[in-house]
Amino acid sequence: MLRLWPLLLGVNFSFTGDGERNGTAVGLDNYRDLLEDPLFRGALRNVGLLVLLLPIAVAIPGLLATFIYLRVPGHRLFRGVYFFPAVLSPVIVGAIFNLLLAFDGPLNAVLGGAGIGPVDWLGNPHVAMFAVVGVHIWATFGMALVVFLAGFATLDGALLDAARVDGASLPQTIWHVIVPGLSRTIQFVFVTTMIGMLTSMFGLLYIMTSGGPEGSTYLPEYYIWIQQGQMNRPALASAASTVLFMIMVVVGLLQLGLLRRSGRTE
Repeated sequence: MLRLWPLLLGVNFSFTGDGERNGTAVGLDNYRDLLEDPLFRGALRNVGLLVLLLPIAVAIPGLLATFIYLRVPGHRLFRGVYFFPAVLSPVIVGAIFNLLLAFDGPLNAVLGGAGIGPVDWLGNPHVAMFAVVGVHIWATFGMALVVFLAGFATLDGALLDAARVDGASLPQTIWHVIVPGLSRTIQFVFVTTMIGMLTSMFGLLYIMTSGGPEGSTYLPEYYIWIQQGQMNRPALASAASTVLFMIMVVVGLLQLGLLRRSGRTE
């Protein structure tokens, strides 16, 4: 109830006005303003991009956890190295990658040595969002890695032994034994990773791009902060928050439905 009541108040507040109309009922005006705002529409397009990139964000820690579980050489060192970025502040991570991804930074220097022209990682509207999402995945997949390792603790080792005896390759073992055995863990990681991408990227966006260039890296949470903190439009920010909440509910339900269906058909 302590969580539901503030949520309901926020939804109710989204139907009131800002400025001179503060506190008066305005119906769906705030939602119409959101749909007419190109920055918010761009933020919604970026949500679609996050959904498309989500399988990559889940597959990376899943594969790394598999290699650690199978005890590849150096797996103990890898476990610590992979988790270390998860304890860093987003501000620190953003500052580090601002240096690495600068137009005259180390990454472009390496590319130049390979004969590839420099890339404006954070200044190109068509590239910047991919760069920020990539940094977010690097900084956060350590937590998903821990969840996957916990899931492996429940996996029946006899199934892996049987796969080895039958001569199954590593890809076959992963697809036919590990993925079905970790279906519930994968469902959990999918949902939590998506929620994290929608609600935990503010620090990176603020430090790395501040929503630019040309508003190309806006996400709903950054848009909400701009409207509330800089534009002094709390009712519009509440409407955007309500939309973000509905997006998370719909995406989460769709993901769970697809994953359960794929689990039944295997």
